[in-house]
Amino acid sequence: MALAPLLVVVLVCLIVVALAAQNSGWLSPTARPQFYPAWLSGPLSGLWPTSAPAHHTLRLWVSGLLGVMFVAYVLVLHDVRRIDARWLIGAILAVHLLFLLAPPLQYTDVFNYINYGRMGVVHHLDPYTTLPLREPHSDPAYSLSNWHYLRSPYGPLFTLMTYALVPLGVAASLWAIKIIVAICSLGLLTLVWRMARLLGRSPKLAVAFVGLNPIVLVWGLGGEHNDFIMMFLVFGAIFLLLAPRLRRELGQLGNDVLRLGSLQIDCELAAGVVLVAAVGIKASAAIFLPLAIVIARRRRSLLIGIAGAAALLILASLLAFGPHLGGVRAQSTLVSPEGLPNLLGMLLGLGGETAALRGLLSGVAAAVILLAAARAWRRPLGAMEYGCVCALALIFTLGWSAPWYVLWVLPFAAVLASNRWRWLVILYTLYALIASGPNLAELETDLHFYPRTTRLGREHVAQFDHLAAF
Repeated sequence: MALAPLLVVVLVCLIVVALAAQNSGWLSPTARPQFYPAWLSGPLSGLWPTSAPAHHTLRLWVSGLLGVMFVAYVLVLHDVRRIDARWLIGAILAVHLLFLLAPPLQYTDVFNYINYGRMGVVHHLDPYTTLPLREPHSDPAYSLSNWHYLRSPYGPLFTLMTYALVPLGVAASLWAIKIIVAICSLGLLTLVWRMARLLGRSPKLAVAFVGLNPIVLVWGLGGEHNDFIMMFLVFGAIFLLLAPRLRRELGQLGNDVLRLGSLQIDCELAAGVVLVAAVGIKASAAIFLPLAIVIARRRRSLLIGIAGAAALLILASLLAFGPHLGGVRAQSTLVSPEGLPNLLGMLLGLGGETAALRGLLSGVAAAVILLAAARAWRRPLGAMEYGCVCALALIFTLGWSAPWYVLWVLPFAAVLASNRWRWLVILYTLYALIASGPNLAELETDLHFYPRTTRLGREHVAQFDHLAAF
């Protein structure tokens, strides 16, 4: 019986993937509704035995499937100690393979990655200074992407990576990103397993908590988001800093040297480089810098790694893009109508998230992150708990918080001794599933709750519609 919920998770993923590969539509969209190249369906095209359900029916199906998957996920976590590790690992590998072969699900972010890269290489337009609207609309990536009124908000290292993929073409670039994301996801799970063992926690519970989370799988892995790359690097850096210290606590040989073949690299130095690389993928990774600095045993080596890698990244960015930040500022002013800050603004009678409330919440998040780092200074081996606090502080206060951002906190909460943080993350997962659900509009109507129709709500929706306009 313990295996049943695990098999349900795999089965639900298979059904969702088969529906997405059936044809274009809400579940597997592009920016232009009538533009859906045949290659996007991938090798699973035709897996669904009949014609796809109608639009409204499909939304109901997906909502129900996500609900079933969430319940199965909680049951797997409850009974994970009775599940053989081979079954658990096999299930995680199976769902990774399914989403690798599937078309991108619901979100078009992966096409934006490709399009920003093509802007620079094919059309010689700097994606940090030029709106995608200015590129030739005949480019095949333009019709697949959205955010045509938003300059690239992604890190320079990630943008340079998309530049390197351009010679492959659009279709092969998509496959390359899918493979990179899948590898980073599995790499992150490997680090979580090893960290759990070092801390004396259940590695099965830890990897199930991260690797079977419904949002991480369907909207995160299925959407090919670069958060997997960022978190693989972030958690890798924290692992490099903590592993030698934890081995010493266990009476093992705590080696501060990372061996790559015959090459020996200082762990703190490597951690600094890896952490800067994470920031180069996505700026959100910067919230973990204070934590890394305070838990390092040999802080000088870490700071040398950070400074050297930052200097190289800044130089490469200046040479490639000039002194520009792209669309980070514009994206940071977006507001999710069902996001926690907007709901707080409504609760306070403001009609939603105002600029003043956004500034206040940003200050609160910064204070919490610095306080967590200060606590970690006194108790370095509690870094996982403080990493959890840092991630939640940002997730809960971001006006524009995508559901798969839960990935930022999952690895830290997964290896903690106490269940209270895991239950908080599970509750947030449930909230995020509902807030990003396919039938959210109907649910809000039934509850007579209309966050999009207040004055601020209309402004927030209009701002999003403008940036994502075709």
